[in-house]
Amino acid sequence: MAEKDIEYLKSPDEKTKWESTKEFIWNPRTGQFCGRTGASWAKITIFYIVYYACLVAFWTVMLMVFYVTVDYHQPKWKLDSSRIGNSPGVGFRPSPPEENVDSTLIWFRHGSSKQWEYWVDSLNEFLEPYQGGQQHGEHLTTCSFEETRKPEEVCHFNLDLINNNCSSSRKFGYDVGRPCVLIKINRIYGWKPEPYDNNSLPDNMPEDVKKKYDPRNVYISCEGENPADRENIGPINYYPSQSIPNYYFPFNNQPGYLSPFVFVHFQDPTSGVLMNIECKAWAANIKHDRKERLGSVHFELLVD
Repeated sequence: MAEKDIEYLKSPDEKTKWESTKEFIWNPRTGQFCGRTGASWAKITIFYIVYYACLVAFWTVMLMVFYVTVDYHQPKWKLDSSRIGNSPGVGFRPSPPEENVDSTLIWFRHGSSKQWEYWVDSLNEFLEPYQGGQQHGEHLTTCSFEETRKPEEVCHFNLDLINNNCSSSRKFGYDVGRPCVLIKINRIYGWKPEPYDNNSLPDNMPEDVKKKYDPRNVYISCEGENPADRENIGPINYYPSQSIPNYYFPFNNQPGYLSPFVFVHFQDPTSGVLMNIECKAWAANIKHDRKERLGSVHFELLVD
C-alpha cells in the first residue's frame, strides 16, 4: 500500500470545538467558507435570486389580474348567484360580551346594582352613528312612499320617532327590568323586500301582523319559542312601529347607509325565568329556517 494511502487512512487528529468551528467557517485546505466554495455560493445565490424574482413576478401578475376584476362598489356575485343567497338573516342588539361571543343570552340584574350597564353601553355604541355623523350630509334624504329616492341617496332614520321607553335617557328599560332589544335585518347587496299577496298571507304569520299588514312594509314579530316562554315574556311593544318601510331598501353600498331597525320592548317579563325568544322578519322573499337562521333570530332573556 502506498505511503500516501496510509496517510489517508490515519485517524485525524482530535480537534477542539473551537478548532472545528474555525475550520467550518474557513477551511484553508479546501478553500471553503461555511461548507461551500466561492463558486458554490455564487451558484446558489444566483439560483435563489432567480427563484424569488419569479415568485414575486407571478404573484404580482396574479394580484394585478385580481384588482382588474374586482369592483370596489358592488360584489361580483349577488343574491341567488352568491353564497349569501337572497334571503337575509336577522340580527339583534345588544350583543353579549366578547368573552361570550357565541352566546345569545341577554342576562342582567335590574335595580341600583347597575349590573345592567354593559347592555345599555352596547346599545349606545351601536346607535352612535344614528345620532350624528353619518346622519348628516348631501347623501341623506327624508324618504316617503310618495317620493322615490335616488340610488346614491340614503334614507334618514329618525330616532326621535322611537318611544321614550326605548331611549338612552331611560336606559332602554334595563334599569327597571323592562328591556328593549333592537332587531334589524342583515344587509344583502341589492336585496329588496317583495310583498305578500293580501289574499295569501302565510298561515304561520302572527294574527296581529295579518291585521295590520301593508305590502309597503317589512314586518317584525317576536314571541316565545315554547308555551312557557310565551307565557313569561309578557306584553310586547314595537318602536317606532312593528314594520320597516320598503323605501329603506335596497342596500347598494351607499356611503352613510345605516340599517333600519325596530325596538322590541318587553314591558313586563317574568323575573328569574330564562325565556327563549324568536324574532322573524316578514316578506314574500324572506325564508324562515331555524336551523340556518334565515329570516329569524334567536336569543334568550333572563331578568333578575
